[in-house]
Amino acid sequence: MNEPIELSGRLVKMPVAAATPVDYTLKVGDHRLPLNELLGRQIEISFSGEIRCAHCNRKTSKSFNQGYCYPCFKRLAACDSCIMSPEKCHYHLGTCREPEWGETHCMTDHVVYLANSSGLKVGITRASQVPTRWIDQGAVAAAPMLRVATRYLAGLVEVACKQHVADRTNWRTMLKGEAPSVDLQAEREALLEKIAPELEQLAAEHGRDTIETADDPVWSLDYPVDHWPGKITTHNLDKQPVATGVLQGIKGQYLILDTGVINIRKYTAYNVRVRVLSE
Repeated sequence: MNEPIELSGRLVKMPVAAATPVDYTLKVGDHRLPLNELLGRQIEISFSGEIRCAHCNRKTSKSFNQGYCYPCFKRLAACDSCIMSPEKCHYHLGTCREPEWGETHCMTDHVVYLANSSGLKVGITRASQVPTRWIDQGAVAAAPMLRVATRYLAGLVEVACKQHVADRTNWRTMLKGEAPSVDLQAEREALLEKIAPELEQLAAEHGRDTIETADDPVWSLDYPVDHWPGKITTHNLDKQPVATGVLQGIKGQYLILDTGVINIRKYTAYNVRVRVLSE
């Protein structure tokens, strides 16, 4: 019989490793709990009612932007509107909230990619975040399309792509394992042809060496899921502070329990107790 486990601390986004299937860890404070081996076991997550800012550790009654207190939300570059809309990056205008942070996170190589998480979508990520970004979105396949010099430029390319391809994941479809089959290599070639005029203009404005076509092989990703939910219900720790259920799978940043799904990333900075019951 497996022994019960009990951990307490603040939640953060689940660390992942690109294995087959993807390898997940639940980080609770300073504790790390390997999750894949817990499939089939009863898990209980209890929210203590305390949230402490992921940046400054200030106690806050509400989490902003997944883990920050309101003052940090208003001050940090990581919480600026350009993070969600990279084409609005204003580093080059000299108005970045934290220029040093911008140097390391925005003024660095980015990848514009196509992925299939609930269907074809376009997205961007720092080159250093491949394939973590795709795993966090629950993509079953992904393919780099372009490498560009900055986040701002990646955002401008993404704007051009969004005229032809969606940029959102339907998380409910993703969690049901219902992503349709997509030929990402063919879609990549077709989209590059469609946005060729925009790419030519951007290269002329920003420099020929700032945009490079990527012809990497398509990545395939598999997730540790024993049972896909037929109907998606969610656990909300703000409304019901205890979530309990048998762990049936993990995909994206979600735990799939037999009682509903819970988005671990959403509860970054929440102080919780995690119990894994004995079998």
